Amino acid sequence: MNQPAHADNRPPQKPLSVGFILAPEFTLSAFSNFVDVLRLAADEGDFSRQIRCKWKILSHDSRPIQSSSGLEVIPTTGLEDPQAFDYIVVVGGLLHAGKKISPQIAAYLKQADEAGVTLIGVCTGSFILARAGLMHGYHSCVSWFHYHHFEQEFPKYPVSSDELFNIDGKRMTCAGGAGVMHLAAHLIEKHCGKFEAAQALRIMLEEMPLPASTPQPHSVITDKVYNRSVRKAVQLIERNISNPLTVDDIAQKVNVSIRHLERLFHAELGMTPRSYSAKLRLDHARHLILNTDHRISFIVFECGFVDCSHFSRRFKLEFGLTPTEMRIKRGTIKKFQHKTAA
Repeated sequence: MNQPAHADNRPPQKPLSVGFILAPEFTLSAFSNFVDVLRLAADEGDFSRQIRCKWKILSHDSRPIQSSSGLEVIPTTGLEDPQAFDYIVVVGGLLHAGKKISPQIAAYLKQADEAGVTLIGVCTGSFILARAGLMHGYHSCVSWFHYHHFEQEFPKYPVSSDELFNIDGKRMTCAGGAGVMHLAAHLIEKHCGKFEAAQALRIMLEEMPLPASTPQPHSVITDKVYNRSVRKAVQLIERNISNPLTVDDIAQKVNVSIRHLERLFHAELGMTPRSYSAKLRLDHARHLILNTDHRISFIVFECGFVDCSHFSRRFKLEFGLTPTEMRIKRGTIKKFQHKTAA
């Protein structure tokens, strides 16, 4: 029988083994993205057998665990010996409104730490590990959206929101979203091989594995915003990039007048809500142009602009290049990097 082109004469490796702890009201996409990359790398074809990778959903009881979307996942096993796993992944979810993990789960995570098992926090899983006292001396990576929450709750713990995920000894933390897929691919590459990691991501229509240091798509706010009305308005704008809200809509949702909201924005950010929204959408468009192969027409509407010509003019005014010129320049830089690396 012919072997796949990537096969070699290496002895069979021990399967990558991952245990999942799902927090009450966990983020479903963070869990599903992680486990689907494992599933696609675990077997040849479309059989989904747990051959190269194995995973279990752990719980102290057998009750379904509800995600933040309302969908439920049933645990597959109890709190097994943590040494049976290479990694235990804690999937967080709702930060303040959500229920806390049970004392049994907290004790189990401490037991896993004492046994030397690497703990991984994805989405707000880093908060769960920190609250359990398991991030002392370790660096955390969180989403830019939750950076200030982490900084306020754990002022003595080092934290960043500049990368997709962070590896710090026996701790790995990930901002969530698509970054979860790349963290899973990193583990697969380490334990199973580069081919398996790249193939799993390709099947999920994702780019080739990205390194941990890949920047997160960021808010244009780099300094702290202290005013609660401005912070809430900023969050509303950031959550509606594709379908921008009017200033009137934002003011109503924040429960202030338009004029007062504009005064607050000028005091905190030095710009109007409308200007902030436009800058955020242009920065997001720039990120997509430099880091994806999406068509520019797709990026235009993804970033809430009405037509391509208007978008192109605004983009060049902001960055000095048209979207097409920036993408061509990106390609030129990549070719140069490949030549110098060869």
